[in-house]
Amino acid sequence: MSITDEVLAANQQYASRFDKGSLAMPPAKKLAILACMDARLSVEQLLGLKTGDAHIIRNAGGIATEDALRSLIISHHLLGTQEFIVINHTDCGMVTFTDDQLLDKLEHQTGVSAVIPAHFYSFKDVEQNVRRQVARIKNHPYVRDIPVRGFVYDVKSGKLSKVSEQRQRSSQQSA
Repeated sequence: MSITDEVLAANQQYASRFDKGSLAMPPAKKLAILACMDARLSVEQLLGLKTGDAHIIRNAGGIATEDALRSLIISHHLLGTQEFIVINHTDCGMVTFTDDQLLDKLEHQTGVSAVIPAHFYSFKDVEQNVRRQVARIKNHPYVRDIPVRGFVYDVKSGKLSKVSEQRQRSSQQSA
């Protein structure tokens, strides 16, 4: 049995007990979350959310790509979300490569040079990535007035840490 077959069987059991058909389309907590797709992040559980509480948009690295921004804009303007959260995490695979390294690997493995994706959005510093994504969202003209906060989830402890918007200067720089 394939993994897909296993999850289809699990869905049959889920559907037999399904009781959420009357949930409203807009998220109950008026919250949208952009998070990394890492399987160790159970976004609803780590934030104490239930099905229907928030829109959760996920991709590799929790990047505010064109598609993620499209989803956030729709979430706010059509479905009433009033706050956005960006969540990245420790031990992220996105810090283990550069875009050029991955492109070279893919071209070598496949023998093909593809036009898209043009970027994989790798990064070296998780907190700096959160700051970048928060800034991208905050600076988009369609969602400029929405509060956006960024966090890093620790995959070892389960704790969420707020990321300050500006990198803290070292004591040498501020002296």
